[in-house]
Amino acid sequence: MFSAFRTLRKTRRAALPLIAAGFLAACQVALPGGDGPRVRQGAPIEVALLLPYGSGSPGDEIVARSLENAARLAAAEIENVNLDIQVYNTAADAATAATVARQAVQSGARIIVGPLRSDAAAAVGVAVAGSNVSVLSFSNNTEIAGGNVFVLGHTFENTAARLASYAVRQGRNNIAILHAQNLAGEVARDAVQRGVANAGGSVAGVTSYEFSQQGVVEAIPDIMSQIRSSGATGLVITSDASAALPLFAQLLPENGLDTDSVQVMGLTRWDVPPQTLQLSGLQGGWFALPDPDANAAFNARYIAAYGDAPHVLAPIGYDAMRAVAETATEFGALGAGDLTASTGFAGANGVFRLRLNGTVQRAMAIAQVQDNQVSIIDPAPGRLGASGF
Repeated sequence: MFSAFRTLRKTRRAALPLIAAGFLAACQVALPGGDGPRVRQGAPIEVALLLPYGSGSPGDEIVARSLENAARLAAAEIENVNLDIQVYNTAADAATAATVARQAVQSGARIIVGPLRSDAAAAVGVAVAGSNVSVLSFSNNTEIAGGNVFVLGHTFENTAARLASYAVRQGRNNIAILHAQNLAGEVARDAVQRGVANAGGSVAGVTSYEFSQQGVVEAIPDIMSQIRSSGATGLVITSDASAALPLFAQLLPENGLDTDSVQVMGLTRWDVPPQTLQLSGLQGGWFALPDPDANAAFNARYIAAYGDAPHVLAPIGYDAMRAVAETATEFGALGAGDLTASTGFAGANGVFRLRLNGTVQRAMAIAQVQDNQVSIIDPAPGRLGASGF
């Protein structure tokens, strides 16, 4: 249940590239004024696809292949646009990614799709900042977003905004937050706080816990005391099933949490792995997920084309190519202003759009755990309104 706690030291080491990425992002130069790279109707549009081939990791090879397949699927499905996809191997290394990105631009790339990880994406953004070429990275680290770098991965920010918006509309407008004392937990906490504030709700309180099994146990009295004293009507647990979520699902009800008066919500996918849905303490709880109908349709097309199921990150590769193709068709250019002018692209996981600050806004559904199954209680919208939801 708590295998993730045993990798705490690894988690801290993994945070270092994120910190470095944030530093690199701070060095980025905003795109020059005026239009981005122009594209001629009917002419091939060279797209540099940066993938972690060559790292020596079997996992990287699987992700890279699935992202490439999804990108080529999107290119094949879109009519009247000729996307010339050129794959560049990054070996999952930031310096290599920066080098091949410069080579791609020199060879005529009009836009860069990828790389996968945030440190590499930030390095690529710096490497090509003077070229007016945008970078549609697969990262979900919003610290690197901005200037010429976009992050297309699913973010805490987007999930928190959707969840908070729905909760406040249902009258659950006084929301407590429970997060781990690590980088991921703090990023999640901040996202929920912004989401609640933007939705017009209030934060009832914030409780953190040491990222260990003992830390979870010791946090229970604090979170229960805070909920009782603040009159919280909702509780967002930011952890996932590989870490503290199962133990909180058990201990909070055992220590008096009334899940009828306090709506339990999750910032992560509670249907991954599926066994999470069987936790008694999560019955009736809410979480956000990509549009199930759009995702099922994408999976079916991918399997038909390639014979096996896509990696969970594959839809991001598809979405990047949809954004490139639809922007080129509508505006004849691929600058940051062009990419962010769309009211929404038809993505593998539902409608999405790019923002001027380099982040992505996605239409998501709200699900409730009912009888150990996922029940959609608020479908993903088919378009993004002024607030995105």
